[in-house]
Amino acid sequence: MNKSERTAIEPRREENYSEWYLQVIKAADLAENSEVRGCMVIKPWGFAIWENIRINLDRMFKETGHQNAYFPIFIPLHFFEKEAEHIEGFAKECAVVTHSRLETNEQGKLEPSGELTEPYIVRPTSETIIGASFARWVNSYRDLPLLINQWANIVRWEMRTRLFLRTTEFLWQEGHTVHETEEDAMIETLRMLDIYAKFAQEYLAIPAIKGEKTESEKFPGAVNTYCIEAMMQDKKALQCGTSHFLGQNFARASNIRFQNREGEFQYAWTTSWGVSTRLIGALIMTHSDDNGLVLPPKIAPAHIAIIPIYRNEQEREMVLQLANKLNNELRQAEFEGIPIITELDDRYLTSSERNWYWIKKGIPLRIEIGPRDIPTHSVIIFRRDENPKDKHRVMIDEVLKYCKTTLEEMQNHIFQKAKEFREQNTVKIDNKEEFYRYFTPKNAEEPEIHGGFAHSHWCGNPLCEEKIKEELKVTIRCIPLEAEKEEGKCIYCGQPSSQRAIFAKAY
Repeated sequence: MNKSERTAIEPRREENYSEWYLQVIKAADLAENSEVRGCMVIKPWGFAIWENIRINLDRMFKETGHQNAYFPIFIPLHFFEKEAEHIEGFAKECAVVTHSRLETNEQGKLEPSGELTEPYIVRPTSETIIGASFARWVNSYRDLPLLINQWANIVRWEMRTRLFLRTTEFLWQEGHTVHETEEDAMIETLRMLDIYAKFAQEYLAIPAIKGEKTESEKFPGAVNTYCIEAMMQDKKALQCGTSHFLGQNFARASNIRFQNREGEFQYAWTTSWGVSTRLIGALIMTHSDDNGLVLPPKIAPAHIAIIPIYRNEQEREMVLQLANKLNNELRQAEFEGIPIITELDDRYLTSSERNWYWIKKGIPLRIEIGPRDIPTHSVIIFRRDENPKDKHRVMIDEVLKYCKTTLEEMQNHIFQKAKEFREQNTVKIDNKEEFYRYFTPKNAEEPEIHGGFAHSHWCGNPLCEEKIKEELKVTIRCIPLEAEKEEGKCIYCGQPSSQRAIFAKAY
């Protein structure tokens, strides 16, 4: 797009990426900040995206044998104290309930009263409270595996918040499973990681790298943490999902024991895994452009906006007759097994205003129908993954076929575009000076967009990892699971290394 050409979103991505992100959310009417510090109100279009994420992921979980349940939002303080590493990892983010009611004081003001004998933590994650239930539910190897998921809200008292990416309260799902053997638990951990990666690719059109976190980046209390990492358009990484092999740590803390096949009691092996409304932030930053939100069709709340164009009531009646006919036909169709959802927009606004309304909301296709189109038996169709001015004239009897085919093409095209962007901004670096240049702005005025993913050797020493983080604000995002072992020298200290890690700046 020409720099002089006006766009719907200002500033543009290359001018101020952080502000661009917030303006896309505002223009698409996805969410807004709440009066409650650090919390957000998810508006209908944004929540509809989350519902599509939830519906499709939930189906994938159930296809692999998981069941949904619900557990309390309040966790007794002493539950957290059972797992030392876990409480240390979350202590600074915990919201704590210490009183049970409000009373009016002598000055007529409300103040907390009824101090609790033990404080409750508002869940930052649920391993400990769910573990208490699992300890009652699991008695024999015949009870295993136990595969549970819950859809819930989480509270983490973040210091710096940003809509969808990091908020004090957010929505997520958390899976918790119990297994008879270490091998079974590890298989489950990696199976759920595969599901997250598959969902990211097939529904969100986000190419994700599966990998293992380093010791300093893993989930508090886990033995191993695995993740999917994606590149945003400012070339930073975003962790889009995690799956944790917990070993027997939480089983010991919660006393989850069972009688094994030899009749002896032993501690179980557990896992946990989760994704959150952060995925909506990932969608925005991976695909959107300077005109607003861009949504992959398989996750969009609606697929087609039909926009009638007319100058008077006579034209309106004539155009609406065709618009309603097309609307009814499209609503009875599917693409890739997904029912097509349409929006017939007949609001008393100009056609330009209605078009830009849907462009900014990221609806995949827009169909314009005007009085001049009726004699030609055709309509104009616009794709959201193209320039807003690019249009396609389609014969009316071909519209249904065209829309079904194009929605499928768009899903793949949006994914391929994101994948190509990641590949273009991923490099192998084996020289320390080059590594530092890659992640350092050339000058103070340079926009935030710089760097990318660096595949570089790391010796495994956490001190090297910490020094790079301290000096460049760059972290090891993961050690890719599908990367081949390769001998080399650590990018920081020069000591021998047998693996490359992905280094990047991250959210």
